[in-house]
Amino acid sequence: MKRVLIISPYFAPINAADSHRVRTSLSYYTEHGWIPEVVAVSPRYCDMVRDDLLLQSIPKDIKVHHVPALDKRWTSKIGLGSIALRSIIFYYAAVNKLLKTNKYDLIYFSTTQFPILALAATWKKRFGIKIVFDIQDPWYTSYYKFKPKHERPKKFWFSYYLNKMLEPLAMQASDGLISVSAGYVEVLQKRYPHLSSKPHLSIPFGIHLPDLTIAYANPGVQPLLCVRKTSDRNTALHNQAPCFNLVYIGRGGHDLLPAFRALLDAVRLGLKLFPQEFRRVKVHLFGTSYAPNGEGKKTFLSDKELHGVEDIFQESTDRLPFYRTLNTLKAADMLFMPGPDQAEYVASKLFPYLMVERPILAIVHPCSKTSSLLRTIPQARVFHFGQANALMASNIAIYLRQAILGLKHIPVEKRQLKHYSSEHLTRLQTNLFNQVCQTPD
Repeated sequence: MKRVLIISPYFAPINAADSHRVRTSLSYYTEHGWIPEVVAVSPRYCDMVRDDLLLQSIPKDIKVHHVPALDKRWTSKIGLGSIALRSIIFYYAAVNKLLKTNKYDLIYFSTTQFPILALAATWKKRFGIKIVFDIQDPWYTSYYKFKPKHERPKKFWFSYYLNKMLEPLAMQASDGLISVSAGYVEVLQKRYPHLSSKPHLSIPFGIHLPDLTIAYANPGVQPLLCVRKTSDRNTALHNQAPCFNLVYIGRGGHDLLPAFRALLDAVRLGLKLFPQEFRRVKVHLFGTSYAPNGEGKKTFLSDKELHGVEDIFQESTDRLPFYRTLNTLKAADMLFMPGPDQAEYVASKLFPYLMVERPILAIVHPCSKTSSLLRTIPQARVFHFGQANALMASNIAIYLRQAILGLKHIPVEKRQLKHYSSEHLTRLQTNLFNQVCQTPD
């Protein structure tokens, strides 16, 4: 058995998108010859949404080492909120101690808290340990550099120059790369040619079926969706008007606006052509901000754009606990999957969407991995950027009307998804770990 030390600042019970690869893999590492240990920031120092049910999905024998972080109540006074920067000195000390006292074959960084990755260079030089990075998002990127100021993330220039400095330092230490998108690896290989000779593999986020068992056993309090027509007298809201709930749960951002505007155009057209059907539509947008709950700002459609349809589009920036998310997705009539204008982008929300087996309306880049995957899924209807706006709006409106009226049967094909199970994808991870360990420095 080999031993892997996993660096994941956010970890259960914290519900952060970049923690789920590790969480859903932990049940399967040992059967493929690897004993995992996790080093995470103590939940008390994290300001992300907490979901204690996530702990039920972690095997009891997994060793988790918690490190502290500088308290955000104090660091925010000088503009420092990043969990990576608040915890980096504590990570350095804790992992140094672990590497001195234990034998590990590999360190696996699986996080979007990128400054932590820079520590790999020190640990590789000092302890000669193998390093694998899981690239879930672009790190150093100029994507927002030429965007208007209001479309850039907060503290963009600070992050831009910090990433420009730290990414080369980390990549010099890399012995292997895992990424959700082959495009992310290609960019890094062009930027750092030595990476072309290192083992690399594109592995998407997986479907972890045990999560459904936990979600359904703990329904909790659902966010209020307009109730569908039902004859169930035990349903507390059975006498409300029937609605068609189109649900999106995920981040906001200006890069997703074209997809949302296409949906808005389709709904406006539908109200004009098929008012009886489209007055039933409710578009729910949940968890659109990474800010602490109650502090998020809406980044999707403006009040001006929503004039006349404010009762249809309802956005809540507060992020939801993970299992409430699954139950809400399952309760929807249809799920909305918007994509940005970047072909390399792969949404972490894609596989929870597929897991709950609901119809999906997607508006994505035609060359994206999301598009190629969804086009193999019978319950997904994919529309691409590049079509004339009027034609796309018409096609989406017709599709939605058919769904609202139940005129079109939308089948679910489970066999298509077997290669995206967390069990299978963990085996791919460990295959790459083995390859890295067999590759000479």
